[in-house]
Amino acid sequence: MTHTDKELIVSALENGTVLDHIPAENVFKALDILNLREVKSQITIGINLNSKLYGKKGIIKIADKFFMDEELNKLALIAPKATVNVIRDFKVVEKKKLVMPHEIEGIARCMNPKCITNHQPVKTRFTTIENGNEISLLCHYCEKITDAKGLY
Repeated sequence: MTHTDKELIVSALENGTVLDHIPAENVFKALDILNLREVKSQITIGINLNSKLYGKKGIIKIADKFFMDEELNKLALIAPKATVNVIRDFKVVEKKKLVMPHEIEGIARCMNPKCITNHQPVKTRFTTIENGNEISLLCHYCEKITDAKGLY
């Protein structure tokens, strides 16, 4: 078998969601943001896949799992160009683009060491601020700005 005869085979998804074009370094963050480590259905993860548009990308396929837009849009913080394909009966029935949420809760850490969220059992809450390709987070409690790299 020559190199050109080899084929990477990943099982097709009958029903579920495909998250594509995730920056390769953010695939594990995406799993955490969507609480996918708790999901019992089959999950296929690809990391460092070649992408003509992005260089290296990640992909996550989740069988029999469908998301609300509010859940998916949290991914815009770490993967603003990611695409979402909804699969039913092995066919893409819907393609979605992510929209930056105005507010996020509980998925980022405030960089201010004095913030109450770093000392009390208080869920973090931020307003997102977009400036070109840069995303910042304004803390609801201490009003300090954290960059999006503060995501768990």
